[in-house]
Amino acid sequence: MLKHVRATLLLEALTLVICAVIYPAFLLGVGKLLFPSQAEGSLIDKSGKPVTNPDEAVGSSLIGQTFADEAHFQTRPSATSPGYNAAASAATNWGANNPLLRDRVARIIGPIAKYADGPQKGQPVGPDVEKWFQQDLVGGKEKGIVAAWAKNYPTLATNWVKSDPLITEFVAGWMKEHADAVAKFKSEHDGAEPQPPDMAGDFFESFVKTSPGAWPSIQEEKAADGTATKSVKPVTTGSDIQTYFFDMWLQEHADAKLEKVPADMVMASGSGLDPHITLKNAEYQTDRVAAAWAARTKQDEGKIKKEIQELLKQKADSIMGGKIRTWIVNVLEVNLALEDKFGSQVVSDK
Repeated sequence: MLKHVRATLLLEALTLVICAVIYPAFLLGVGKLLFPSQAEGSLIDKSGKPVTNPDEAVGSSLIGQTFADEAHFQTRPSATSPGYNAAASAATNWGANNPLLRDRVARIIGPIAKYADGPQKGQPVGPDVEKWFQQDLVGGKEKGIVAAWAKNYPTLATNWVKSDPLITEFVAGWMKEHADAVAKFKSEHDGAEPQPPDMAGDFFESFVKTSPGAWPSIQEEKAADGTATKSVKPVTTGSDIQTYFFDMWLQEHADAKLEKVPADMVMASGSGLDPHITLKNAEYQTDRVAAAWAARTKQDEGKIKKEIQELLKQKADSIMGGKIRTWIVNVLEVNLALEDKFGSQVVSDK
């Protein structure tokens, strides 16, 4: 009996060593020897060349990342939190009737939506969203747009408070000045201490009274010495208005004919980490990117646009070797190519 137990334990230990130690170590050694860049995560440096040292890398060609600069192409939405967290690969699993999905899609489309027909064909919708929002400022005819948004979409209001540390801090400061609202929350929640996101509804209820017809937005101001400071201030124009209120504007203007945007511009990939966008998505963004580089380099926008379009063609690749006839581009690689091509041509404003 002991002989069989000993043999079984020996076989189990041997299998564990071979499968869990020797085999993985062998594959790792072969990978590092023959495919050093891929074994280290397909890292690339600012010139777009493969590297193995993380300190020299600006990103991975396999993992997307967020680009906020107007002069860069932007990736598709990420389903992870924070965005493009490779340790938390996942899809959102949001259904079509989920307000979170509708909100995310609307906030992406708002600043870029264009009319597809009529006298404003090709023109952005954003300015009209701002004019509609500013109806709150027309004497005696307040529509309570901000109040309606906060009341009808409490989850979105809570997410807004959590969207940026500066906003969270701003609401926390409001809480210190409104002890009565905090006390009310405690009485309704068995004495629980509220956090800023918990007070989103009360905050907006107070905000619309002190700043009617406005929206709390992060604004940057530059001092005489060139230093920049950010703070939350009431605004009636800007990208935040176009972002957060495009959906409400669209519901009141259901007959507006708008250009369709590529699906991957508003939908996350299955992994939530996809570093690629379709060529159609990139082409849709080209006008914005070209305008930004034209302003920085003081060159003709049409010329810059043609050069970017040519660059996209060079960087475009097909899925599965052309078996799926959809052209894609790697966002990080394209943005690095833009910096390499136009970065040295930027004209200083000083």
